[in-house]
Amino acid sequence: MKARMQCQHGRTPMLQRLVALCLFALLLSSTALARETAAGTTVPAHGVIGIDARHLQPEYWIARLTPADAPLLDNSAIAAQNANMLRSDRHVQDPAALPARMDGVQVRDTIASLSAPPTRTLHDDQGAVIGKERLDALAANAALKAIPASVTTRPALVVRRADLRTFPTHLRVFSTLDDTDIDRFQESALFPGTPVVIMHTSADGAWYFVVSALYSAWIERDAVAEGPHDVVFGYGKASPSLVVTGATVHTVYNPEEPGLSALQLDMGVRVPVLADWPVDKPVNGQHPYTSHVVQLPVRRADGSLALLPALLPRTADVAADYLPYTHGNLLRQSFKFLGERYGWGHDYNARDCSGFVSEVYRSMGIVLPRNTSAQAVSPALERIGFDAGDSHEKRLAVLRTLQVGDLVYIPGHVMMVIGHDNGITYTIHDTTGITYRGADGRVVRTVLNSVAVTPLEPLLFNSEQSTVDRITAIQRVRPQGAP
Repeated sequence: MKARMQCQHGRTPMLQRLVALCLFALLLSSTALARETAAGTTVPAHGVIGIDARHLQPEYWIARLTPADAPLLDNSAIAAQNANMLRSDRHVQDPAALPARMDGVQVRDTIASLSAPPTRTLHDDQGAVIGKERLDALAANAALKAIPASVTTRPALVVRRADLRTFPTHLRVFSTLDDTDIDRFQESALFPGTPVVIMHTSADGAWYFVVSALYSAWIERDAVAEGPHDVVFGYGKASPSLVVTGATVHTVYNPEEPGLSALQLDMGVRVPVLADWPVDKPVNGQHPYTSHVVQLPVRRADGSLALLPALLPRTADVAADYLPYTHGNLLRQSFKFLGERYGWGHDYNARDCSGFVSEVYRSMGIVLPRNTSAQAVSPALERIGFDAGDSHEKRLAVLRTLQVGDLVYIPGHVMMVIGHDNGITYTIHDTTGITYRGADGRVVRTVLNSVAVTPLEPLLFNSEQSTVDRITAIQRVRPQGAP
């Protein structure tokens, strides 16, 4: 108290120096406080608001759950949930149910709805504008006029991870010259063993337009192999099987069957196990006792399907079945992607925000629509919707009730809730970056381009609106009306 009084009433050079020291200490204190946001969340040196080392560990969030591993839905309930998703959500379909012959007009309309001429200016990776001549060439390669009155559909299996494209082309196009991460012709990707139906072939013969359960788009011809209907659609149902529970795993390298050598399998992919494979019989020149012998699809030179043995190391992150659907597993699985580069439409051999949450849930056998716009409105889930006029306080009250795994949607983006800390909701999401307002009132933009953990309440949607105020929906992956 005495020193404080001296600072307040300094009358001598010594006291003036003390006053200066006090003012300097107050300045340091205010600078530190300036790193605090209105939400009481600090900004560490790394610049990602509200994140300490503990927040980047799944065990930190799992330890806060009691219990962490109680099943949220059992296998029969998940099967019923998936059946309801297929029945009630128009964004999910069963390609096995497509007829062997389809009306050509319907096929043409399906392709045209995706491969419509762009209305905005696009640039290539050299910065050149994609002009009418190039757009016309893309449309010509789609060959819509060549679609006959009646189309014979052909079942096939995807044999390697492959991009789904808006047009039958590898051409990368961008809306702005300073953002070449988002290729506007990139739609999604499919993984080995995914069943599809081929509806059309491009004019150059290098691309197929395919229908899968979650998406319809163009895929490279050599990424799929045609086979009988029962073989194609029975492949993923074979038992016993293994489910990929790591972010990715790879088959063992081998020089004998290139299509099965170091093949990437992403989280949630299910492959049959050849349980009756002789214990001492080599697979592609390698003894199998250190690996799982699995069966994978291969495309032969004539485009036909072959199902052949391959080896997955016993060290691979796989399970004998889909993981139990628990809060603990949602955390464990989502954190396996932590730090992976953001990939729009599964570009960069990675995934985007909706692909990220889809693959986490797929590792537990749960089907979600592919895109955020479809996920956010799915009638098969327990949905909380918001109107533009809903108050900030109402939204905050809902956030306080959220559980691990709940999906929070804003226009064009989805975040998965991982818990609450000091009254703040924390999420994990695959994101290009975050925006928040510092204590000085200035808007701060932090580029992330990765799967990242962030708090929710301090974030801004833009310089005028908080992210909380732009939430359109929250989806809980349960049937409507479930507890």
